[in-house]
Amino acid sequence: MMNKIINRIIIAVFGIIFLVPLVWTIFTSFTPSSEVITRENPFAIVNPTFENYVSAWDTIPFLQYYWNTIIIVIGILAVQLFTVTLAAYAFARLNFIGQSVMFIVFLTQIMIPPDILIFPNYAIMKELGLVDTKLAIMLPYWASAFGVFLLRQTFKQIPIDLDDASRVDGCRWYQTLWHVYLPSAKPTYIAFGLISVSTHWSNFMWPLVVTNSVEVRPLTVGIAIFAQSFETGAQWGTVTAATILVITPLLAAFLFFQRQFVESFMHSGIK
Repeated sequence: MMNKIINRIIIAVFGIIFLVPLVWTIFTSFTPSSEVITRENPFAIVNPTFENYVSAWDTIPFLQYYWNTIIIVIGILAVQLFTVTLAAYAFARLNFIGQSVMFIVFLTQIMIPPDILIFPNYAIMKELGLVDTKLAIMLPYWASAFGVFLLRQTFKQIPIDLDDASRVDGCRWYQTLWHVYLPSAKPTYIAFGLISVSTHWSNFMWPLVVTNSVEVRPLTVGIAIFAQSFETGAQWGTVTAATILVITPLLAAFLFFQRQFVESFMHSGIK
């Protein structure tokens, strides 16, 4: 009993620590820029205002950046769902020579930091003539070792008897996959979708390297360039307001799907 109380206290403390920057950003976004530096309490709003949000929306081409980001994250997720599903089914149900070794080698991709691959990826995109395009941002992420692992764990928990029953009914492997495996793995797909969208919605380094124009830049790159431009100066209120506009869709999605998100990891055997 005592251990549970201590664990909950530790979790609460870490939760508060991680929540502090978000709370500060929200409070600052409603604070007039002239008061951001001079205010005594960083978590108090003396004269709340929406001027920062209006200024950020008028200064930054948010509609273009939102459109670019939505296309990128949906394009990545759509292809990922196709590739990870087939790979996970193969590792979970098919028997072939070197399956275990191949799966371990495949999982080593999780341990490779994506930033290490920036230079070779950029060289490939340059050879293909795809630099400064949305396709260049999406291509390196069309396969996901983490997604394959997550779905494989879910697929292995589905009774093999359902495969046998579907074969008796005359179903081919892809029909079994569509009618048996996909519905059973719905919570896992939702969790992986949230992870994929949040990861690529907030991805910064690779889009920064491979894009040059407003027509292609996602939100993260556009906001960073705006924050560093000479026009903003020390207008932290506008910058934090722009940041809130960027992260709000992700927070809303997580709050809406949080139950499925937690259940999927419990069913996948990840604690």
